Amino acid sequence: MEGYPAAAMLVLDGDPLTIDEVIAVARDGAAVAVGDAARRRMAPSRAVVESLDRSDSIAYGVTTGFGALADRAVAPMDRAALQRRVVLSHASGMGAALDAEVVRGMLLLRARTLCAGYSGVRPVLPEALIALLNSGLVPWVPEHGSLGASGDLAPLAHAAACLLGEGWVWDGAVRRPSADALAERGLQLITVGPREGLALINGTDAMCTVLALAIADVAHLLEAADVIAALSVEALLGTTSAFAERAVALRPAPGQAASAANLRTMLAESAMVASHRESHHAVQDPYSLRCTPQVHGAGRDVHTFARECVERELAAVVDNPMVLDSEVISGGNFHGQALSYAADMLASVCADVAAISERRLDRLLDPARSRGLPAFLTANPGLNSGLMITQYTAAAIVVDLRAAATPIAVQSMSTSAGQEDHVSMGFTAAMRTRRSVAGLRMVLATELVAAAQALELRAPLRPGPATGAVVGSLRTRVAHLDDDRVLAGDLAEAVEWLRRSEWRAALTGVAAQLQ
Repeated sequence: MEGYPAAAMLVLDGDPLTIDEVIAVARDGAAVAVGDAARRRMAPSRAVVESLDRSDSIAYGVTTGFGALADRAVAPMDRAALQRRVVLSHASGMGAALDAEVVRGMLLLRARTLCAGYSGVRPVLPEALIALLNSGLVPWVPEHGSLGASGDLAPLAHAAACLLGEGWVWDGAVRRPSADALAERGLQLITVGPREGLALINGTDAMCTVLALAIADVAHLLEAADVIAALSVEALLGTTSAFAERAVALRPAPGQAASAANLRTMLAESAMVASHRESHHAVQDPYSLRCTPQVHGAGRDVHTFARECVERELAAVVDNPMVLDSEVISGGNFHGQALSYAADMLASVCADVAAISERRLDRLLDPARSRGLPAFLTANPGLNSGLMITQYTAAAIVVDLRAAATPIAVQSMSTSAGQEDHVSMGFTAAMRTRRSVAGLRMVLATELVAAAQALELRAPLRPGPATGAVVGSLRTRVAHLDDDRVLAGDLAEAVEWLRRSEWRAALTGVAAQLQ
């Protein structure tokens, strides 16, 4: 995935965002501004809200209470207090603080929806969100509290409360009262008017941010999984005929075709593969080798669906009520069911791609099935245990990932005295998927370390140009294992190597670009 230019400033005009733009701001710290086009788009709906506020009309979120209290009219003199109190009352989360990149993405997405011009708020609201984002201060937002409808109320309320001088922010590694920290940075607190408190908290911005980050990370890991699997296929003296384009094309699945193409690219010109091409040592390879494109490819196709869900959300107006022409309409775009489904499916992909990786790892370590490799990939088994326990670790993580693949999108709970009687649990699902992505990365790292070790133990046979370049890159972080040592540091380095996609640089000029 191409990165957003680091020096560029993202200008919000109310149009859709891309996943790359979310990553650039949330993770990489790109600056943001509210454009004049957004201010113009916001003016008509704000005029409608102000007109309703001056009238005796009943309009949800403008002249009434919220949720189960939607039938309670609020006197004009109390409406400003109503909007402030809805933010403060909803800041009722618990648990560990969300990572900074998640909170930064939330701020960006909330500002973008407001800039679309359907929320009936003043430009000062998205401007305040963006000023906070650009300041480097990060609202303290606890993990638990969102049900995924009406959006991510509790997380967004904790973030919005900071603009009202309540709650806390992270100033570096220090948690501070927001009013003090904002004042030191020269940021003005805001006073919310009619409709504006609800507009700050009613959207899917937290779950969408988490999934956008996961989409980017899973895309890299699915590509890396093909690279690592190629090392294992080569080290286990696997055949490449099952990856042939004409064989794979008999199933018209784009993900499968891309994965198989990557395996062919990685194994091209391999002397190790050529050394046993005419051998009958195995009529067929085991499924964990032979069916790699089918498993990785299915994950790619699910990832494509999940990406489309997130992209639609980044183009959506997720708020309630919405101002359309001169009418205030209560809708349901804050409901995150589509994102919840996507999160569950991505969690399943993480679990099963990790599972097939662990199976290849186990085969590499087992002398009965590794086609001549020493037990646990150590030159002196018995005295040394080699990489034996890395498979234990991978297996433990796979069990966690399988448990985490149980659907959450179907776990609706009724809330708000039955008014909100079906919720998506999308934020919970997205956060679980975020943890599953980290688990998949760790399992792939164990296979990577073992496959690199196995290839070197095949000497004097040498790996192909592409796989050899990958092993060489890994060796700048993780040394070959001769005698037993503490391996936790090696595995952590392999995880970081994967997180930074360092294999890409290793393949530049050595192999064709992967898909």
